[in-house]
Amino acid sequence: MARQLYSTGSVYEPLLGCSRAVRVGDLLTISACGPLAADGKTTAAPDAYGQAKRCLEIIARVVADAGFSLGDVVKTRVYFKSYDAWEEIAKAHGEVFSTVRPANAFIQVVGFASHEWHLEIEAECYRSS
Repeated sequence: MARQLYSTGSVYEPLLGCSRAVRVGDLLTISACGPLAADGKTTAAPDAYGQAKRCLEIIARVVADAGFSLGDVVKTRVYFKSYDAWEEIAKAHGEVFSTVRPANAFIQVVGFASHEWHLEIEAECYRSS
């Protein structure tokens, strides 16, 4: 099966030597997305909900670019640094995935590439042929 790489132009992709997403056949794996705007700056810096919405927008765009739909998402992982922010992050996740209901993990971590980030989100998609 052919391996397809997807990029969003993030400064972190070449720095880390990674792709935003990799597709092999009917499987699409999306790297953890931080709340970055198109200009590379942090989106909604003090707002965990706004940052979660931005991460989910990035994921939705990559899913569509790869020819999948949000209904094909089977797993998400949400990494967050402050327990106080988890409900706002969960609210944004629920707004996008309330009918899809993928398997999910919410994982508290120490921090991220930027001290302004509240979270990162990654996803996996599967579409049967």
